[in-house]
Amino acid sequence: MTEFSDKVALIWSIAELIRGPYKPPQYGDVILPLTVLRRLDCVLEATKAAVLAKAHELKGKDATAADRLLKRAAKLDFYNTSKLDFQKIKGDPDNVAKNLVSYMKGFSPNAREIIDYFGFEKHIEKLAQHERLYLVVKKFAETDLHPDVVPAFQMGLVFEELIRKFKELSNEEAGDHFTPREVIRLMVNLLLTPDTDVLRKKGIIKTVYDPACGTGGMLSVADEYVLELNPDAQMILFGQEYNDESFAICGSDMLIKGQSLDNLKFGDTFLKDGLKGQTFDYMLANPPFGVEWKPEQSAITKEHEELGFSGRFGAGVPRISDGSLLFLQHMLSKMKSPEEGGSRIAVVFNGSPLFTGDAGSGESEIRRWIIEHDWLETIVALPDQLFYNTGIATYVWIVTNRKTSRRRKKIQLINATSFFQRKRKNSGMKRNEISPSQIAEITRIYGAFVSGPYSKIFDRDDFGYRQITIERPLRLRFEVTEGRLSALMTSEALEKALGLARMRASDANDVKLLVESALRTLIATGTILSREAFFEAVRSAFVSSHTKLSSSLRKALVQAFAERDREAEICRQDDGTPEADVALRDSDNVPLKETVGSYFDREVLPHMPDAWIDHGKTKLGFEIPFNRQFYIYTPPRALRDIEAEIQVLEAEIVRSLTSISR
Repeated sequence: MTEFSDKVALIWSIAELIRGPYKPPQYGDVILPLTVLRRLDCVLEATKAAVLAKAHELKGKDATAADRLLKRAAKLDFYNTSKLDFQKIKGDPDNVAKNLVSYMKGFSPNAREIIDYFGFEKHIEKLAQHERLYLVVKKFAETDLHPDVVPAFQMGLVFEELIRKFKELSNEEAGDHFTPREVIRLMVNLLLTPDTDVLRKKGIIKTVYDPACGTGGMLSVADEYVLELNPDAQMILFGQEYNDESFAICGSDMLIKGQSLDNLKFGDTFLKDGLKGQTFDYMLANPPFGVEWKPEQSAITKEHEELGFSGRFGAGVPRISDGSLLFLQHMLSKMKSPEEGGSRIAVVFNGSPLFTGDAGSGESEIRRWIIEHDWLETIVALPDQLFYNTGIATYVWIVTNRKTSRRRKKIQLINATSFFQRKRKNSGMKRNEISPSQIAEITRIYGAFVSGPYSKIFDRDDFGYRQITIERPLRLRFEVTEGRLSALMTSEALEKALGLARMRASDANDVKLLVESALRTLIATGTILSREAFFEAVRSAFVSSHTKLSSSLRKALVQAFAERDREAEICRQDDGTPEADVALRDSDNVPLKETVGSYFDREVLPHMPDAWIDHGKTKLGFEIPFNRQFYIYTPPRALRDIEAEIQVLEAEIVRSLTSISR
């Protein structure tokens, strides 16, 4: 880890050379592409002579054939046919800008496409004008970034730390670009451990995909894991990324690994699936937390409504403020069928996808779809303050369509929130890290698949519930008083109900007087009436005024004279059934494993004997109340202990005040 820190410090010192023409938040525009170029330069050094000789031999030949033969000469999936390299550019200070551009143009088309995403050429002239270009090129030429010196794992850490520092200076969220490596290692362990025997087979080939691959950290760690297990294995890496800078870094890493750049796509995964129709053995992702998907709303909603389950978002769409479950649906659409061997998915979320959304909501329907298909295998709660841009709680979901027999119709929850150690130095909001031994222990708990202090096993139905709507009868009492009558006669509600605005003033006034006179007869009785009795009395009183008792007038009268009263008679509909009081409407969640009737009899009727269930409104929902499952009740301190402590504190305060007064 010291070598990694040294490299970061060295490259950061080079960045300081461009201070002035560039402000610190802009350093990445220059330093990241030059780091990539120098890394590629070091990798190509061993076969440079052979490539130049082959390029001379193939001059004027078919470009496609030449490209294939030059890759063979380079022993890599890319090459550079320029006679220049960093050492030669360094040796010609007067032409450094021209030579650097020429060198970049010498890369093979696939490498050049990746490099172009940095947009670095526009900075070369600016650096040269301010006499900084030679200084930084010279320093990079003296920095050995060959994989033998800086292995892929360390190089990934170097890039991530540089990005973090640059983004931190510009107040951007660096964590959007990568995931801490120990979190990735844990995810890869959980993803691949069940397949250890398969991955050890000679010549095994597997595919792994990340739909939000960033700088490629997850793909790299998965590849490293399998190669450690079986050097003869081959992991074919696939990914998609929409950040130019991250895409270029990921692409350069894939070039060095010998991976095909055809498998890496640029663009927004939601708007355009760059690998449409393809399925994968393994998938990993760390989608942005709590990021709204409004820019993609039109396309996603259209796909959901028009394609249903033939598209990617058939189960539902979540609220606009968080697209996490859209990423998971996208990944699920890329699972191989169980007949083809199935797929395994590891994805990290915040807490929102566990429980956000009531029964019938998009989130609940997505959870329901996943759980009812028996795809959710495990959820691991991680320690907080693990990520660079957020300190919130995070969870790793393991989802698969090829569960082992003992895991079928079961879901494992693992509480790993205490498995961390403090970092010696904070990195942004990252204050904690998971040690290798803790990763191993969490993996062991997962593999053991038994209930214990950190692990609990549930039936899939344990997370389902029926949301019932509980109604209570409307009970109203009606009393006509002078004050209420006066308020009614001047109200807009009465004017609209009687249509007074459409009448001449004199006619409107006559109608109001007739209505007032009719209602005033009810004041004389001084009687408190039920709703049915009140309206019967109103009809009789309105006979002489010829006023129709319309629905709008009924509403105005209710607003004026009605009052809720628990002792009043129940208001009934025309068929005699009780009318529900919307203000008293409530809902309860009944676990799937319990009948609605028994729950209602036990939990509702003893407290509300006049209540009933509106079965037409019952909905099926799913949520995962993770923290509730591991909650440990801590009884409050004894009152006498608290009083004793207060007395001690009071005595100390008195002594302090006494000493001051002296």
